Amino acid sequence: MAQMSLFDMGVPEPLAARLRPDSLDEYVGQEHLVGPGKILRRLIESDQISSMIFWGPPGVGKTTLAQIVARHTKAKFITFSAVTSGIKEIREVMQEADQMRSYGQKTIVFVDEIHRFNKAQQDAFLPFVEKGTIILIGATTENPSFEVNSALLSRCKVFVLKGLTGEDIAKLLKQALTSPKGLGDHKIEIEDDLIGMIATFANGDARMALSTLEMAVLNGDMASDGSITVTKETIEQITGKKALLYDKNGEEHYNLISALHKSMRNSDPDAAVYWLARMLEAGEDPIYIARRVTRFAAEDVGLADPYALTLAISAYQACHFIGVPECNVHLTEAVIYMSLAPKSNAMETAYLSARDDAVNDLAEPVPMVIRNAPTGLMDELGYGHGYKYAHDYEDKLTDIQCLPDNLLGTEYYHPGDQGEEVRFRERLDYIKKWKEQHH
Repeated sequence: MAQMSLFDMGVPEPLAARLRPDSLDEYVGQEHLVGPGKILRRLIESDQISSMIFWGPPGVGKTTLAQIVARHTKAKFITFSAVTSGIKEIREVMQEADQMRSYGQKTIVFVDEIHRFNKAQQDAFLPFVEKGTIILIGATTENPSFEVNSALLSRCKVFVLKGLTGEDIAKLLKQALTSPKGLGDHKIEIEDDLIGMIATFANGDARMALSTLEMAVLNGDMASDGSITVTKETIEQITGKKALLYDKNGEEHYNLISALHKSMRNSDPDAAVYWLARMLEAGEDPIYIARRVTRFAAEDVGLADPYALTLAISAYQACHFIGVPECNVHLTEAVIYMSLAPKSNAMETAYLSARDDAVNDLAEPVPMVIRNAPTGLMDELGYGHGYKYAHDYEDKLTDIQCLPDNLLGTEYYHPGDQGEEVRFRERLDYIKKWKEQHH
């Protein structure tokens, strides 16, 4: 009897739905929450679940985790939709849950995208959460501090779910290829680097990864024996991306971030934007890039343009709040600004010099004059004696000693000659001259 091909059988559910795990052991990712001995796993296994909010990006397993909780705790699982469920429907379900509770039956109410519920809808859950009629599990891609009523939020434990790593996604894809619930009944040829391409393209979203794999298999090359071969060209057509995808943990990852950093340092905005685009289009995490740009703002621009750090932090927040592809333009703005900003590495050199002395002189005592004296004994011992409050003096300057004795006169901060640091250098020269005159 000839083997039935994937194309002959009517697949009733998408691959992502068929592979939804039934237990924590099958669940992929979120090791910081459900790994051995971790807090959420302990709560689930000990049946000590209370109302909670799952906050994380799309496709990381929020709904799946809620269903596993319900299955493990033998609770009735009810899903609410912000689009179709009004206050009337909520109260009807709550009354039913109240009755079930009297029979010893738990009810877990899962609210996907809970931030889409209005205040009145969210308030309708509150009394039932308070008296334990239901265990509420809300899922949201938005910051619950801003999107969930404070009264409801205060009664829920917030668990932050992270985007799945490339390794997590690759593991999930390999499971899909071998599992009888997935594609395990079919002979599918796909190389590991192509699985890596799909994992990178998915950017932490398991649902997207499985959907992409399913589409790639359906469009793969079928042999006479029914086997299917997935090619690089097929994946490129499906994802709309050429194979500039790269291993986020490999050498090319570090080569590209180095190219971006050095292009900004060399004040070359065109090269910087190019390397930024290479990374983003390859599926790099924008938060990672934003962190590196933030570091650059202090390491290579510093006080030559203090606004650079503010702009970098703003770009980081934009990446966090809206994600790709919308945040690409925010990163572009930050990268071009850093490229054009005046440059100074005085912040880094100041810290590195101070760090070396700090490590070598860990036992150096704090000068008595700048110690606090919160008790009478400490005052008797001379803590704080001779301290001068700068704001009490006309120039807001004093001649008190702030460095340890063996480092007296040491200088760490050497302002550059670019941008605002010219003004800072003038101010520092004035301070030094004043202290020499009043020493």
